[in-house]
Amino acid sequence: MANRLSKIVTRTGDDGSTGLATGTRIGKHEPRVAAMGDVDELNSVLGLLLTETLPPPVRDALEGIQHDLFDLGGELSLPGHTLMSDAHLARLDGLIETFNAGLPPLKEFILPGGSRSASLAHVARTVCRRAERSVVALDHSETLPPLPRQYLNRLSDLMFVLARVLNRANGGGDVHWQQGRNR
Repeated sequence: MANRLSKIVTRTGDDGSTGLATGTRIGKHEPRVAAMGDVDELNSVLGLLLTETLPPPVRDALEGIQHDLFDLGGELSLPGHTLMSDAHLARLDGLIETFNAGLPPLKEFILPGGSRSASLAHVARTVCRRAERSVVALDHSETLPPLPRQYLNRLSDLMFVLARVLNRANGGGDVHWQQGRNR
């Protein structure tokens, strides 16, 4: 492992293909590569969110999720290999329950916005939804275990909850949608 990434420029992808962890090469246009890329992008957005000042429980949750997303990406890059477990999903369920417990019930739709950190959490939520759609598309062409799809679905819910938590942590609240405001 120590020398695994010693050579970054290999030129092997110049032909429009990429290597899976199995050593198999596939086209960069393939649904598996799209799913891997969307999960990687989601992890990068979480990295950006982690540059913000965050409450320690939110920071701890997001740092753990970044590691989970590497597990998920690893599973996508190793067809037939399972790295995700029920524990990954159970942890997200627990985080959603914990963070949502301190929030007022929703009575209206909310808009993405408020504080910078909450807005970044909303961006992560939408990137997560795209990653989920990519995994679902891949599952239509190749059968996948359900956990990656379930994890991403649950993670987007958590990001919505965290956006609400972050707005409150920054002294604000939800930004409510006003139907017909600009008529």
